[in-house]
Amino acid sequence: MTTRPVLVRPVPATEPPVISAEEAYRPVVAQPYTQAALALDFTYSPGDDSARRLTRRSKLPDPLPFVAKIAQAIVEVITAQRPAPQLIRHTSPAIYSGLARRALVAAKRRPGGARRPAMVRRVRICEPADGIVEACAVVVVHGRVRALALRLEGLDGRWLVTQLTVG
Repeated sequence: MTTRPVLVRPVPATEPPVISAEEAYRPVVAQPYTQAALALDFTYSPGDDSARRLTRRSKLPDPLPFVAKIAQAIVEVITAQRPAPQLIRHTSPAIYSGLARRALVAAKRRPGGARRPAMVRRVRICEPADGIVEACAVVVVHGRVRALALRLEGLDGRWLVTQLTVG
C-alpha cells in the first residue's frame, strides 16, 4: 500500500472584511439574481396580473358547472370541511388569502364533529363581457341559507375567481 503525502492548506479567513462607514451606507445597486442553470425573475409580484393572458369565452369551459363546484368548495373551505390549498389554483392570491384566513378561524371556532355537508341550491350566471362571468349561488350550510357572489375571469385558459362576497 502506498501512502500519499499530506497536503497542507491554509485555513480560509472566516472574519468578514472590514469596510468603512462610507461603504456601509452607500446605496447598493441591485443586480438581477440568476442561477447558473435557471434564470428566475424575482421582480414578479403575486398581485401583478400583467403576466397572465386573458382568454376568450369560446376557449373556456362552460361556467355554470364550474361555478356550482367552486361555490361548493368555497363554502366547505369557509366551514373548515375542506383544506384551503385545494382552491389556490382557482382563486386569485387576494381571494385565496381571505379564504384561508376564514378557514383557520372556522377551524378554531368549531372543533371536529359530525356536520351536515354544504349543499348548493341554485346558481345564476351573467356574462357582462367576453371572458368574464358574474355569478351568484345560493347554498345551505348547517341549516342556514347563504349567498355567494363571484366574479370569474378567463385567465390562462381557465376560470379564476377574482372577486368573492359571502352573505
